[in-house]
Amino acid sequence: MNMKFKTIAAAFCMTALFFATACKGTTEKKTETVTDQTEAVEDLGKEYTSAYVCPMHCKGSGSEEEGNCPKCGMAYVANEEHSKDGHTH
Repeated sequence: MNMKFKTIAAAFCMTALFFATACKGTTEKKTETVTDQTEAVEDLGKEYTSAYVCPMHCKGSGSEEEGNCPKCGMAYVANEEHSKDGHTH
């Protein structure tokens, strides 16, 4: 074998080894159960948990009635994940 081929082969092997070790563990996916997601929403403020919420989720916004956000003026939208009295509607 000539020296040029050995150099190219060595460079290829080192590059492959670098990518194999550098990317280790980055393909793992984090998963959450529906329960974890529900608990996370319940820990949020009324801008996420009210019956009507601002599409921008402005801090302090949210209402049990239709209306406009006091912060940005956008019309509230119905919160499809709203729960009242411990159950989802």
